[in-house]
Amino acid sequence: MSPALAQRELALAGVALLAVLVSLALGGTGSDAKDRGVPRPVTVGGAGWYEALAAPREGPYGGRSACGRVIRRETLGVAHPVLPCGAKIFISFDGKQVLTQIVDRGPDEPGLDFEISTALARRLALTGVQRIRWSFARA
Repeated sequence: MSPALAQRELALAGVALLAVLVSLALGGTGSDAKDRGVPRPVTVGGAGWYEALAAPREGPYGGRSACGRVIRRETLGVAHPVLPCGAKIFISFDGKQVLTQIVDRGPDEPGLDFEISTALARRLALTGVQRIRWSFARA
């Protein structure tokens, strides 16, 4: 075997070893690996659950939201000004907890942190402006 070929094989083996180490570090092999398919609240920066003011929003239905989603009467989603579109969050109100996602930008009303779709507000029994708790979900 020529020295150049041996050097190339050694470099490829090093890259492969590095890829394995990175995948183990990022993927994990602990007990949480079997639970990855079930979203659950996750602590972010030591806080976990956050409080916010939210209110239901009626329509408009049928048009595309700022996140590109078609909003229907049965849509279970929330509008937020900065959380990324599609981000999954848990919303808790009055002993009920629902997994939902960011489907639009808003709210337009000063002082509100979230606008809750009508269907989600019904599921949470939320009327008017209320203080809710929310947390990021992790799959």
